[in-house]
Amino acid sequence: MQISEEQRLIEKLHRIEALYAGAATPGERDAADSARNRILERLKNLQERDRSIEFKFTFADMWSRRLFVAVLRRYGINPYRYRGQRYTTVMANLPKSFVEEVLWPEFEKLNGTLRSYLHEITSRVIREGIHRDDSEAEVRQEKQSITF
Repeated sequence: MQISEEQRLIEKLHRIEALYAGAATPGERDAADSARNRILERLKNLQERDRSIEFKFTFADMWSRRLFVAVLRRYGINPYRYRGQRYTTVMANLPKSFVEEVLWPEFEKLNGTLRSYLHEITSRVIREGIHRDDSEAEVRQEKQSITF
């Protein structure tokens, strides 16, 4: 049975999560539920030691924001934003150590993996469905205007 590209991506995302959970054995690294539980336990321990503070996260694109919100929710963290904040802003109350040691490094790795996948898919669709040359536009020197 052939594994689809999407299934490979999902498996890769699970392995990234296992890495940040501190999985010790190969079996643990492959078990996404085990990894998630380890991270939840780590978050609980950090919340007992460190007080939660409000963090503001700002993203350049909707894909990154959606992924980050999903990661927060996966760990039982309630994302929000205030009225008037941009849609790409996400607020959350978390211990600083969890953000620095687990959440942000894991998100960056997941986001890089997802962005790479989206780039590959987009390039392929453009080449096959629109035009085979999907290279960047030419960069030219700016025209010199005559001013008086």
